[in-house]
Amino acid sequence: RDGTMTSPSRYTGVTMSPTKRASGMNGLGHAVGSPTPSPMGVTTPPGGSPGALVADRDSYFAQMLERNCSVGKGRRVRGENGEILDTHAYASLVDERVERCGGGKEPFLIGVAGGTASGKTTVCDLIMHNLQEKRVVLIAQDSYYRGLTPEEHDNVSSYNFDHPDAIDVKSLVETLKALLLRNPVKVPVYDFVTHSRVEETIAVEPADVIIIEGILVLAMQEVRDLCHMKIFVDTDDDLRLARRLKRDTVDRGRSVDGVISQYTTFVKPMFDTFVSPSKKYADVIIPWAQGENTVAIDLIVQHIRTKLGQNDLRRIYPNLIVLPPNFQIRGMHTIIRSARCNRSDFVFYSDRLIRLVVEHALGHLPFKNESVRTPNGDAYDGVCFSKKICGVSIIRSGEAMENALRACCKGIKIGKLLIERRDKDGVPRSSGGTPLGGLAPHHANKIKRAVGGSGSGDLASPGGLTPGLDDDNGGSAIRRVARESESETLRRSSGTVSPGSVPRVIYEKMPSDIAERYVLLLDPILATGVSSTAAIDRLLKLGVREDRIMFVTVIAASQGIHTLATKYPHMKIITSEVDAGLNELNRVVPGVGEFGDRYFGTEDTTAVYDFGEDDAAGAGGMEMSFE
Repeated sequence: RDGTMTSPSRYTGVTMSPTKRASGMNGLGHAVGSPTPSPMGVTTPPGGSPGALVADRDSYFAQMLERNCSVGKGRRVRGENGEILDTHAYASLVDERVERCGGGKEPFLIGVAGGTASGKTTVCDLIMHNLQEKRVVLIAQDSYYRGLTPEEHDNVSSYNFDHPDAIDVKSLVETLKALLLRNPVKVPVYDFVTHSRVEETIAVEPADVIIIEGILVLAMQEVRDLCHMKIFVDTDDDLRLARRLKRDTVDRGRSVDGVISQYTTFVKPMFDTFVSPSKKYADVIIPWAQGENTVAIDLIVQHIRTKLGQNDLRRIYPNLIVLPPNFQIRGMHTIIRSARCNRSDFVFYSDRLIRLVVEHALGHLPFKNESVRTPNGDAYDGVCFSKKICGVSIIRSGEAMENALRACCKGIKIGKLLIERRDKDGVPRSSGGTPLGGLAPHHANKIKRAVGGSGSGDLASPGGLTPGLDDDNGGSAIRRVARESESETLRRSSGTVSPGSVPRVIYEKMPSDIAERYVLLLDPILATGVSSTAAIDRLLKLGVREDRIMFVTVIAASQGIHTLATKYPHMKIITSEVDAGLNELNRVVPGVGEFGDRYFGTEDTTAVYDFGEDDAAGAGGMEMSFE
């Protein structure tokens, strides 16, 4: 069923079979008669024919990921009235990548480094030979030597070509970025006789795999950060010198004394200073002393094929984890994404999806081997769960995920974070220097009275605030007052602050020993990733290790994934589906609408947390419930 979304987007999904619940049928199941073609061209088997269903299962999910998880929507630069100023100008580099690369279909970039005559070219040739079914291009670092100045040219014998300053890094990076956007490029040709670039260039078309090779590839951070895989070819120094002597004397007609002089003056010192230390950045170090290492090449090629076979962002970001798709997950997404879905069904199926995502996330936590005795007296070799875990929900939508975590982990501690609201441009709105999210004073007092405070003074002071945010008297009152304050603050807004700043954390309550725990950060929708960045930064500031944080979400936009996966490469991102991208209002496309409003039943108002620094500075006096 192709359901119409809350936003003007369409989501291609499946219809679930009728399921009995306490209140009867869910009302969203439909009997299927004869096979009918889906919008993606996949035949839908008739009801009651599981064999036919299984036959097209792989084809269906392959095309499903192609259509719904990888096809990006790049936003263009718009004017004040919303008109597109330039059809070729994108709102950001992420939007350009999303549009040009079809979401996750970015080429796979490999950086190959190593000392002179270490075997880099041979490794690249073997990789290209084993990937004959793919289009592969090889870019040499040597093509990007910068032209020498007249002074340098007059003293060329003393010029150090092995220093990073000899490379035109800016031009090299621009070429690689263009290829990553699947744009054709022109690679310069360097003349080693005149020590300058010639007018002739080499036209290079986009490819599935890009290899950049050179001694300094991993020593240049700008290049290194673009690579999806970094390889260092490691060969003994004596063997490299012998190879270089043979190459330069036989192939290039140089004298033995000249080769040795250059090696001892420039090559060896620069290797020790720049090339060898860059080995620590390599993902794979290939010993190449014997001139071949077929096992290493096979493993590298297999990894590349695996990444190229993935149709979504997982091929770019190894820290992105997407639940394996099946018709149950797809069917539940179809239900909650439909604008016709009532709140009861939305909550029911959202809870089911949240439970699946949370369970999957828990599976990535560390476990210890443990052997137990069964009632029969037999030994069972199993595992025990990690005890040092906790959850942190991003108020308000993140609170919808707390029950699933509590159901999975008995007695787990759950903290809360309240993040400043951002506008459609991703920046906080303000009025006279006060963020739009600021609560009016009388609304702040309402919160204090609702949770037992005196209704005056600073909300951050204790003032008798004892109920937790999950409390019926505490949490619901805060949500109600936040909705009332939103309408008022919208009326008094009149500007923006400078973009690019991370939103403020307005309120937090954490377990005292959170730095020692694994943290599941809960937020059902990942859009731009701006608010999530503020939450993660706060956890890091509290001493939580990045590799111990798992961001758990139900739906993630490609832009948000890019933001988090690149900034926090050691943090896992777990989601059930990846959506195409964001529209001009920073809403997820196709999305699910306002998750918090639909889940908590507040569609009639703008139910958001928009606290100001002065009016609700942390609400630090509120007590939290930790089981």
